[in-house]
Amino acid sequence: MKRILLFVLTNVLVVAVLGVVASLLGVNRYLTANGLNLTALLGFALVMGFGGAIISLLISKPMAKWSAGVRIINEPQSPDEAWIVQTVRKFADKAGIGMPEVGIFEGDPNAFATGAFKNSSLVAVSTGLLANMTREEVEAVIGHEVAHVANGDMVTMTLIQGVMNTFVVFLSRVIGYVVDGFLRRGSDSTGPGIGYMITTLVLDIVLGFAAAIVVAWFSRQREFRADAGAAQLMGRKQPMMNALARLGGLQPGELPKAVEAMGITGSIGKLFATHPPIEERIAALQNAPA
Repeated sequence: MKRILLFVLTNVLVVAVLGVVASLLGVNRYLTANGLNLTALLGFALVMGFGGAIISLLISKPMAKWSAGVRIINEPQSPDEAWIVQTVRKFADKAGIGMPEVGIFEGDPNAFATGAFKNSSLVAVSTGLLANMTREEVEAVIGHEVAHVANGDMVTMTLIQGVMNTFVVFLSRVIGYVVDGFLRRGSDSTGPGIGYMITTLVLDIVLGFAAAIVVAWFSRQREFRADAGAAQLMGRKQPMMNALARLGGLQPGELPKAVEAMGITGSIGKLFATHPPIEERIAALQNAPA
């Protein structure tokens, strides 16, 4: 219920803020006079902005299974697999969420969690993770992924992405219409011209990059919270710190784009990085209250 309320309030706030700004700047009157219905555009932007994000969320689990080649552990085929399932169940019970599906996939050290709902999620670990880390370190990584689920990170990221998409769609078209109107002053032609089309196309790309920076920033904050969540689930910080240190010394396992943002490791770039540098994550745990 809280997430549904957050979703509704987010949409309302976006509409309200854009409407107030447009009114203060006189954009609404200008656009209406030139044939652009601002209310209809807001509705279009919301549908476009949240539609793709919500669909991506709803299909995230089957897409993750397919793209990463995840094998769901219905019947454990080894002691390691039985231990993974038992560990996920232990943390899920402690976090107060439904038992996720548990999977394993071939690849370098990595893990991810995904799914549209807390009580029907997926937690998957790679064979490389099991082969290169101690059980305590793997346990910490699993705790990190369960914390993602318990924190509702998949839904939160969908909301943020939807809001950013909405701003991109709305602003690019408003600015495109203004530019087009300026270029066609004195012309009797109606409808959007080449100025609108080019401006909108360019701004969709430019503002899309700006939105990606904002989304990536939220993603990095989410990783700090999941690290802290893993420490809380385990009752101490050291295993998670050890796991991060181990990952920092290993070649990070690359995940398909569909699940990269939910993995334990990610790109180490700056503005577009979905995960903070390993060193910062370890420092944050060290400085956190015991």
